[in-house]
Amino acid sequence: MFDRDYLTDLMQNRLSRKRYEHSLQVARVAAEMAAYYGLDEDKAYITGLLHDYAKGISGEDLARMAGNNGLIEDGMDLEIPDLLHAPVGAWLLQNELGLEDEEMLRAIACHTTGALAMSELDKIIYLADMIEPGRDYPGLERLKCVAMRDLDRGMLLGTESTIRYCLEQGRILHPRTIAVRNYYLRLLRDDYGGEC
Repeated sequence: MFDRDYLTDLMQNRLSRKRYEHSLQVARVAAEMAAYYGLDEDKAYITGLLHDYAKGISGEDLARMAGNNGLIEDGMDLEIPDLLHAPVGAWLLQNELGLEDEEMLRAIACHTTGALAMSELDKIIYLADMIEPGRDYPGLERLKCVAMRDLDRGMLLGTESTIRYCLEQGRILHPRTIAVRNYYLRLLRDDYGGEC
């Protein structure tokens, strides 16, 4: 595992100030969630810190890098190239930094659209990115409450929030996010109580 101070300096030098602050907040929330769910807090913190490693790269360069390295999973990836910062970031962390932890790499790779059969760490990074203290949008407090009680319900609510936002903004919806939402809806259909 890499030294936190080294990685913190690396991210501070790599990202804009606003994006760096966001990454620190995601790391803190991820560690808090990991503690609640009985996971490795340090691993969650570092994964959260690194999740936007490729965020400053242009959409054109992300698409080129993703294409050159076999990271395009859906034609829609090229329609919304900014979302490619997740898989490209994981690829860069593995190839530039030598990060070999597959669980961390996967959590980083799927933090924008989600994925089917997500691990607990995948869900924590996805949700921590949405609920860190710098975020402000309708339904945020409810999502925070749900995410800290049940990761699967958090994923359903989180994907629905993303879909709602894209619809309101007239943005293209990635089919993977829709598939992930439907996956959690089916999973929880018969047990939808206990929400905040």
